[in-house]
Amino acid sequence: MSQSFEIKPEYKQKAIRSYVIRGGRITEAQKKAFDSAWATYGLSLFDGLIDPQRIFGRKAPLVLEVGFGMGDSLLEMAETQPENDFIGIEVHPPGVGRLINNASKAGLTNLKVFMADAVDVLEDCIPQHSLSRFQLYFPDPWHKKKHNKRRIVQQPFMQLVHSKLEKNGICHLATDWEHYADHMMEVMTLSEGYCNQAAEYCFSSRPDYRPLTKFERRGHRLGHGVWDLLFVAKAA
Repeated sequence: MSQSFEIKPEYKQKAIRSYVIRGGRITEAQKKAFDSAWATYGLSLFDGLIDPQRIFGRKAPLVLEVGFGMGDSLLEMAETQPENDFIGIEVHPPGVGRLINNASKAGLTNLKVFMADAVDVLEDCIPQHSLSRFQLYFPDPWHKKKHNKRRIVQQPFMQLVHSKLEKNGICHLATDWEHYADHMMEVMTLSEGYCNQAAEYCFSSRPDYRPLTKFERRGHRLGHGVWDLLFVAKAA
């Protein structure tokens, strides 16, 4: 049986957010995961700049995903790509609880999690040019025109991401909203230091490493589109 349970994410005050902190129900297993697994998988914004080699106990390509939702896709990537280390960022406790609970059951050692605002984590915790890949899959499209300013994919944010990517690192965006896909393409094309892996103004095929979600499979059956953007970070 689930019950109401709230863990407030760590975040600093910002003028405009790309998300809304929603109340939600967290299962007993997810609640227990914070007690038993957070010490293993959790990272704190307030600890400042991380040393990836120290926190993972090895030197490996580092992948960072923003907004992993309930965590199933990120968990699958961590399981099927043991050669990579993964950091996920999410603000909603039920998804964080589910991910760390399942990661603990699977005995994963290549996954860590921040429950905080992505901008804060990138600014304060992620070393410059340390990421081999940045992932942002199906962010809130804020489809009403008056809310477009809340979209996370904006030039200042993508320039911040660029500063964290190593040379030839990959910035991978995906959305199932066509208008947001066009917005993403425009932003990425205008952002300095990126090169479209496909061709100018062209979308990419879904790479094998990005799992299909159940919603995406359903969308495919209904004829809905999904757009992937893969941009390479050129030298700073």
